[in-house]
Amino acid sequence: MLIELFTSEGCSSCPPAEKWLSALQSNQDLWKKIVPVAFHVDYWDRLGWRDRFAKPQFTSRQQRYAAAWSGDSVYTPGFVVNGKEWRSWFVGNVTPASSTKVGVFRLSLGGSGKLSARYVPETKQPRELALDVALLGNNLESDVKRGENSGRKLRHDFVVLDLINIDMANESNAWTGSAVLPMRTGGDKPTALAAWITENGTPIQATGGWLR
Repeated sequence: MLIELFTSEGCSSCPPAEKWLSALQSNQDLWKKIVPVAFHVDYWDRLGWRDRFAKPQFTSRQQRYAAAWSGDSVYTPGFVVNGKEWRSWFVGNVTPASSTKVGVFRLSLGGSGKLSARYVPETKQPRELALDVALLGNNLESDVKRGENSGRKLRHDFVVLDLINIDMANESNAWTGSAVLPMRTGGDKPTALAAWITENGTPIQATGGWLR
């Protein structure tokens, strides 16, 4: 399952949600049944602190979800599980359950940064599919100087640094897609990768893993 957290360094109620997400690093189902990602939104930037991980496209992603649910507004921290709003993260170490099997998703990454994906649906043959690939940063820290978290050192995991969207091609009963991942250097170098298949904007299958 894909667990998305919409968060911001300018939001004082976000650190507990990010701590909950970070704890998934020790979950035995990480990358097997659970694929966590954190999207930093930019609508808090105007309130005193600019989040260096925030991007307008991440805010747009959350807004599209809210529109699909006929929601009135977006908020942080906000969790989305397999494309659906999820509010139960605060009850402890409980993770959402998902047992639906939709197909077989395989992903390979070459030494040159070329990524190839192949997906075979279980039963239903979709009309069109897309592939999202996220480069994730872990153990990232920020000394926040202004805003609601002024004076705090914030630590982040599973931060989406780059997001790539690819239209997949149908070959018989298999769907394929490929891309070359962007190179990053410096302190925000990606340490993990997450990828998921979407149908009509809804994630239906996800996978991921640590980068070596």
